[in-house]
Amino acid sequence: MQTQLSDIIKATREGLEAEDILRKCVHCGFCNATCPTYQLLGDELDGPRGRIYLIKQVLEGQPASSNTLHHLDRCLTCRNCETTCPSGVEYGKLVEIGRHIVAGQVRRPWYETLKRQTLKAILPRQWLFTPLLRSAQLIRFGLPGKFARKIPAYQQHSVWPVRTHERKMILLDGCVQPGISPNINAATSRVMDRLGIELLVAPKAGCCGALRSHLNDHSGGLADAKRNIDAWLPLLDAGAEALVMTASGCGTMIKEYGYLLAGDPDYAEKAKRISAATFDLSEVLFDLTEQLGKLGYRKNAAKNVAYHPPCSLQHAQKNTGKVEKILAVAGITAQRCANSHLCCGSAGTYSILQPELASTLRDQKLQNLHATGAQQIVSANIGCIAHLQSGTSMPVTHWIELLDQVLVAAG
Repeated sequence: MQTQLSDIIKATREGLEAEDILRKCVHCGFCNATCPTYQLLGDELDGPRGRIYLIKQVLEGQPASSNTLHHLDRCLTCRNCETTCPSGVEYGKLVEIGRHIVAGQVRRPWYETLKRQTLKAILPRQWLFTPLLRSAQLIRFGLPGKFARKIPAYQQHSVWPVRTHERKMILLDGCVQPGISPNINAATSRVMDRLGIELLVAPKAGCCGALRSHLNDHSGGLADAKRNIDAWLPLLDAGAEALVMTASGCGTMIKEYGYLLAGDPDYAEKAKRISAATFDLSEVLFDLTEQLGKLGYRKNAAKNVAYHPPCSLQHAQKNTGKVEKILAVAGITAQRCANSHLCCGSAGTYSILQPELASTLRDQKLQNLHATGAQQIVSANIGCIAHLQSGTSMPVTHWIELLDQVLVAAG
């Protein structure tokens, strides 16, 4: 794709990167075939190719409009198009650049701005989000079903192991996950304990930065990243082997710290080190399948579950197949549903900002998951889990919780 970027942007880091990405696009349209919003709406501007044209026009100096902002906002950033693209177009990076520039030119309605500011203020702060969630859970059963389903059911904290081990890894506690589903990290710690690995949580670490970054608060997202880097480096220096991510969305963000902070003289090398040490839980346990195979498993464990691979895992991290193989070690068949490559509609804050589209995508996903005949759904990202659970009575959990249940009862 030929480009003629405006003088204001072409010499900047964003401009140089955007131009390189744009030049790889050959207009083939393969991306539209796997874009969830294009499949729903049938509008060229609600597919990757159309959004690329919109971004290109803005970068070349054409003023952005509310229509430009509207179509970019409706993108899930699921990055399915990257998996499909034969030319290697890094759409995820391009759309973030485009959104940042467009948001600087177009004023949102006040209520949209307020909604985004509220999300940025509450969600990344565990100390604020969790008490508000608990308050909502107290009145959950008195609300109409439509609203009650939006509030995750209360989950009790479960036991963390107290043993220490020579092998140590770092676990991200996160921001919303400890409030919504504290059992995910607890289950992870118990499974790792059975394998002789102790998980450490850095008290000063917090939100990975994805929430603020995807809401166009790039400086806030980078501040979160720097805080985490400062919290984790001493643990790595003390001998921790890796950072283990139980939320694939967070893992995607942290694996990109090196890219995001490449221009920061104080954090560039530190960020690269953190990104290189970051692994999804499935990557860590996949390398330990031989040890997992030596553990005992409950004989009457669930044999068939439906597995929903988050977009952040399969498209952003290009990590596929590992979860199914890990569960198979415990005798559990994890089935993928039809169109398992498509987004469930969660996409960070997308389900809040674009509720109608998100609900439609969720219901389509659940219909396909139910069609597998499984009695339980597992996934690998807290956003997907909470979003899917809001539309079904079938249990939706993290896959590590299922593995933990099997191991806990082992005799």
